[in-house]
Amino acid sequence: MADKKTKETKIKSLAEELRQRMSKDSEDLEDKKEKQFPKEDISDIEIEELSEKISEKEIKQEVEEIKKSKENVDGKKETLIPLEDYIKCAVHLGTKVITPHMRKFVYKRRADGLAVINTSSIDERLREAIKFLINYETKEIYLVCKRESGWVAADLFSKFTGIKTFTKKYPPGVTTNLILENFFEAELTIICDPWIDKNALNDTAILKKPVLSLCDTNNYTTNVTQIIPCNNKSKKSIGCILYILAREYCKAKKLPFDAVLEDFTGKLEEASK
Repeated sequence: MADKKTKETKIKSLAEELRQRMSKDSEDLEDKKEKQFPKEDISDIEIEELSEKISEKEIKQEVEEIKKSKENVDGKKETLIPLEDYIKCAVHLGTKVITPHMRKFVYKRRADGLAVINTSSIDERLREAIKFLINYETKEIYLVCKRESGWVAADLFSKFTGIKTFTKKYPPGVTTNLILENFFEAELTIICDPWIDKNALNDTAILKKPVLSLCDTNNYTTNVTQIIPCNNKSKKSIGCILYILAREYCKAKKLPFDAVLEDFTGKLEEASK
């Protein structure tokens, strides 16, 4: 009996060692990829500031341009939230770096070099993500958001949907190492950034389970099953995406949902000029 327990412990230990090696190999691969592309990008703080400074004039101009462009929006289809709200939340605002994985979602570059994500792609991918998400029950899903700007929205997402959420820190191996006291099993992982939340992404990849991820223009999407192209740096943008996902999930599962967009994003202030 003791020999059997010893063997089981060794197997679990070897499995965890293999997981850690795979995680390190994956990180090394991502680091190599990063070196192939320009390092000059915009910081999370700068993105947050730009997201807060979108003026009423800029919103109107962007919406008009979107409506005129057949490439950027399907005028016959009603969007999940008004176009103006997508723009107010800066969901379409990318970074200066565009990876090959995200190039197809980019609509144009602004004069300051920032990529602009195709609004139609955001809405369409959100619809696909919702259809995918509602196939799973609450207890089968968990959300990870290590970026501080998404903590409020992540907590509200958990409150309304009942889905387990990790903010601040995700314990590596919590879904792969049976020895851990807080071990649990899940069928779907939601992450807010493939790089910041790479530990959860790597754990899920080991288990060969699906991953739904918010992805910005500077992200690589290896091992991501469902991509939601968007600004995943700012509070308003992350809040907007999680609000839509929570609202539609609760609607499909017949769960109470009485939140409004601004609960998730904070007050959507507009400049007068």
